[in-house]
Order: sequence, then C-alpha cells, then structure tokens
Amino acid sequence: MPRSPRPVPSWALLLRLLALLRPPGLGEACSCAPAHPQQHVCHSALAIRAKISSEKVVPASADPADPQKMIRYEIKQIKMFKGFEKVNDIQYIYTPFDSSLCGVKLEANSQKQYLLTGQILSDGKVFVHLCNYIEPWENLSFLQRESLNHHYHLNCGCQITTCHMAPCALSAPNQCLWTDWLLERKLYGYQAQHYVCMKHVDGTCSWYQGRLPLRKEFVDIIQP
Repeated sequence: MPRSPRPVPSWALLLRLLALLRPPGLGEACSCAPAHPQQHVCHSALAIRAKISSEKVVPASADPADPQKMIRYEIKQIKMFKGFEKVNDIQYIYTPFDSSLCGVKLEANSQKQYLLTGQILSDGKVFVHLCNYIEPWENLSFLQRESLNHHYHLNCGCQITTCHMAPCALSAPNQCLWTDWLLERKLYGYQAQHYVCMKHVDGTCSWYQGRLPLRKEFVDIIQP
C-alpha cells in the first residue's frame, strides 16, 4: 500500500527549501522533474476542482524580517477527489510569490475552473506550486476526469517511468513506460491524457484505456 503524504511542516520552511533546491545558475527558473498526471495525484496530499475568486499577496511568515511573500488565492471548491481525511472545504490556497520558487499564476474572478493538486501543511493550509499538477479543467480529457474519481487512486502501487530515448526497458513488473516526450516532444501528450497505468491481480502493471487497445507505437518502443 502506498504511504499517505505527510504534512509539510510550514510554508516558510518550504519556501526556504525551494530556494535551496533552485539549480545553480538558474536564478529565475523553476525546475521540476517530469511526472505523469497519475503520479501527481498519487504523490499529492489533495486533489480538488475549484474556481479562483480572488488573490492577495501576504507575508510568508510572522517574522517581520522575513522578505518572502506568498500569494493567497481565495477559491470556490467544486469537488474534492483526494484529501478528505486531512481537510474538508478549502477556502484558500497558497503559492510562492516568486516565480523562481515555482509560484503558480492563476486566473481570478473568471469562469475558469482548475484541477489543483498540492500539499497540506501542518497548520492545515494548502500549498501549491508549479511542480504540482495544475490544469484548467477544460483541458482534461474524459478519461482524466473519470480517473480522478477511481483509477488514479486505486493504482498508486504502479510505477511510471519516463522514456526519453529508444529503446526503453522495464526494470520491474509493476512499471509502465511513459513515452509522450519521446514520441511527441511534450510531457502531457496522448498517453498522459488517455491512459492509466493499472495494476493487475498478479501484481504487474500495464497501460489501460478502457476498451481500446494499446496504441502500437507504445508497444514498439520497448523493443530493442
């Protein structure tokens, strides 16, 4: 069974950790490891569908000497897919003000709805950043929306491995090869939008797309 995400100690500490993890020489850049949407949901403490009502810049801590700022987004939660055991209705989410610390810019006072994944801090505040999976709801495929309710959560025991160049090989029976970057030169391509890495009764995992067969190029890519 995958372990439940642990609460992050505090947002001020988290901001300092993000600053320390910033790659040398990339002072204005946010760098994130690639992850399939299923991985994002499995590794996040919560996943919700919401609209952004307003935004406000707030201090990152109670320390007046701390120069760090956060953006506090007031949201209207539409549906929660994950995080029931940690929080109920969420009124605010927080993100770094500095884009180099992976702060997220969201549209407030609009009709746009978002899928938001993120962490829950020890004080109950919800923290999001660019390394989370944050997408306009309208951009999600039908399978992605349905998988938020069922398939993603039930298959967190599977491992999804990014394939950067052919040939790629599986190193464990519970792995699925993610080939969007290799085939389409983008992360969230056809495979991310239309496939779930699903676990079988024998412990193995493979890509699943409802009743449709696996696209031939996904199979060919693992051949030496």
